[in-house]
Amino acid sequence: MNEEKFLAIHNRILPFIHETPVMTSRLLNEISGGDLHFKCENFQRMGAFKMRGAANAILSLSIDEKSRGVVTHSSGNFAQATAFSGQLMGVTTYIVMPNNAPLVKKDAVKAYGGIITECGPSIAQREAAVEDVIMQTGAISLHPSNQDEVILGNSTIGVEFFNQVSDLQRIIVPVGGGGMIAGIALAAEAFSETCEVIGAEPAAAADAQRSLREGKIQKNDTANTIADGLRTHLGDRNFPIIQRLVKDIITVEEDEIIIAMKLIWERLKIIIEPSAAVAVAVALKEKKAVRKGKTGIVLSGGNVDLGNLPF
Repeated sequence: MNEEKFLAIHNRILPFIHETPVMTSRLLNEISGGDLHFKCENFQRMGAFKMRGAANAILSLSIDEKSRGVVTHSSGNFAQATAFSGQLMGVTTYIVMPNNAPLVKKDAVKAYGGIITECGPSIAQREAAVEDVIMQTGAISLHPSNQDEVILGNSTIGVEFFNQVSDLQRIIVPVGGGGMIAGIALAAEAFSETCEVIGAEPAAAADAQRSLREGKIQKNDTANTIADGLRTHLGDRNFPIIQRLVKDIITVEEDEIIIAMKLIWERLKIIIEPSAAVAVAVALKEKKAVRKGKTGIVLSGGNVDLGNLPF
């Protein structure tokens, strides 16, 4: 795809999203030894980048498909993004949520008009519940990360970033399901000849790093990380893009994630969630890598359980 096609996608979803700002910090530059630029998707509508992919996926449907509604399974940000996008566009949204999802997230989905179906916590139980909803309603299924329209919606983070900061040498992106880093990598290919895309992942859930190095999708037996948004695995639509365009995926430990999260709260005076802090932690850990040129860091979201902070 060329620049014009990515710009067209951005223009299409722009009425439904925020064009998020980029922030810098002299102190964090001193700590890292780099020139860091933070893309604040924590300021996105509903508090996370997921709004971009959900909006583009629903806008890509035909009139008939929209009339049938959409269904997805999510315990958090994509659930809220789908419900909110549907509310803005007049499309019915069915949201399958595990019964152990936080009440605050269920309440947010309901506030956006989402019709919740609760199920067991496993992926198999979620997928079975989605199939039940499709059988009952005829709704169109949306995937939080492994769907072309969602990936292309996420690419608009890169479209904005390259417009806001000239000569980015690298962008560090948190990796969970892989939809965001795949989209940004596609935008980087179109808008820059030199910008590298680097993934950031918790060491406790390092399936994407293993996948990239072993050449096939890996899954975690356990994913005991504070970065709850990054516990999912890659899919067959985004993994080939990641294989082709992502330079590396770097892991960080839990204490490094917490330190990075606290630094952003203290120094930038903004709220980010642990999953976003993983990208910051990589920049602080890989000081040699960020010393050359400008480094973009995607702060993917700011939806935090304030009653359960790690500091």
